[in-house]
Amino acid sequence: MTAARGLVIGVLSAGVTLGVAHLVAALVDPAADPVLAVGSVAVDLAPQPVKAFAIRTFGTNDKIALLVGVYTLLALSAVLLGAATLRRRRYGLAGLAAFAAVGVAAALSRPTATLVDVLPVLAGAGIGTAAMLVVARAAGTVPVPGSDRPRLLNRRQFLATAAGAAVTAGATATIGQAVGRRSAAGARSRAAVRIPPPARPAPPLPGGVAVGVDGVSAFLTPNRDFYRVDTALTVPQVDVETWRLTLAGAVERPRTWTFDDLLARDLVERDITLNCVSNEVGGPYIGTARWTGVPLAPLLREAGIRAGQNQLVSRSVEGMTIGTPLEAILDGRDALLAVAMNGEPLPLEHGFPVRMLVPGLYGYVGACKWLTSMRVTTFDGFDPYWVQRGWAAEAPVKTASRIDTPKPFAQRRVGPVMIAGVAWAQRRGITAVEVQIDDGPWRQARLADGPSPDLWRQWTYRWDATSGSHTVRVRATDATGATQTDERAAPFPDGATGWHSTTVTIT
Repeated sequence: MTAARGLVIGVLSAGVTLGVAHLVAALVDPAADPVLAVGSVAVDLAPQPVKAFAIRTFGTNDKIALLVGVYTLLALSAVLLGAATLRRRRYGLAGLAAFAAVGVAAALSRPTATLVDVLPVLAGAGIGTAAMLVVARAAGTVPVPGSDRPRLLNRRQFLATAAGAAVTAGATATIGQAVGRRSAAGARSRAAVRIPPPARPAPPLPGGVAVGVDGVSAFLTPNRDFYRVDTALTVPQVDVETWRLTLAGAVERPRTWTFDDLLARDLVERDITLNCVSNEVGGPYIGTARWTGVPLAPLLREAGIRAGQNQLVSRSVEGMTIGTPLEAILDGRDALLAVAMNGEPLPLEHGFPVRMLVPGLYGYVGACKWLTSMRVTTFDGFDPYWVQRGWAAEAPVKTASRIDTPKPFAQRRVGPVMIAGVAWAQRRGITAVEVQIDDGPWRQARLADGPSPDLWRQWTYRWDATSGSHTVRVRATDATGATQTDERAAPFPDGATGWHSTTVTIT
């Protein structure tokens, strides 16, 4: 019974602490929630192999996996804290103070942090301490009148006190969730945004861009299916009425724009394929969308770039920094400040209200989401977030290809089998795709139309399959004449290489 009471003390004290902290964070800044703050620190401090393992193992659910891990660690710590509290009250108080100190440090480590961001931790720790003392007192001993022998409070008293603490924990967390939903500025703003028609719409896609084979990725990726890889544990909620975009640094005329200022300019619409450097060979972190936005190069030229500058550092509302080669923005490609995706305002998780998009570069150097500032500088003068962690400063997309169908370990009948997939080499374009069965000769696949070098291309190969287990490989050649290498390399530090392959059983 004593062990059970210790568990109850720890779990309920932690529950009240986190519930109150969550409620206060919903009122002041959802990103200041101590669990999210500690999780963000864990993301920042995690060694590259750990990050690669998380993305490879959990995919786009890596953030959920991290939060589950944080809550599991907190639960185990709460149990130990409760046991310590039952032994010596001061042990529990010291442990709770230590957790509060970690939360404060994590909250203040955020690039955009202010002193207000420590309020959720302090409020949660204060109320949590009171809850710990109350529950611990109910679980402890009181003297028997007229005797030196102590007795435990009865079970009914203890359970009543524990139930009160549990209700407090649940109520504060529930109210915090409700307040957070009501204060979701981004969702409200996005619902009210109306994107004007582009002055330069995208040309219609040719009828031959899709091969019409089941299992091949759609040429234009629906917003709901578009991959998401970033470090934000909670999606930033940005109100377009108060949002501002600044351009500063080594420019003659610094500028600040409102969202309406950007919409008042001539918008362009372009089909662009975007992919993440974390993509393993044959991986899913790539998609194509129809983007609408403001051309970025004219904005920079209007500001007057000073001589000798070669990097544009963009910053998101939660403090992420991304460095983009100025040359890639100014060389004539469709570098955009995107405001819409597939005909609707940017989804919150994809950067609402504005994100940068530079074709031909991996996202970590050319696709800053939730954009709020840009600074012209040099590569020598500033290392952005990912470069500080060992990734390459400049990262053009590498030529790659993927087999979408048949899936790995699929079974097919003897006879004609359609092998199909996608290939990409943004800014260069794909000119050939070849397929190899086992160790046989490379055979030319049929390419679908490729209206732009900034887009992926679908391909198909008709295989007269024979009985047995077979290995299918694919490789692509870009417009420079370079064929992708078979040398296998991990995504770190500038993108994966190698041929994608799959195993098929023919019966």
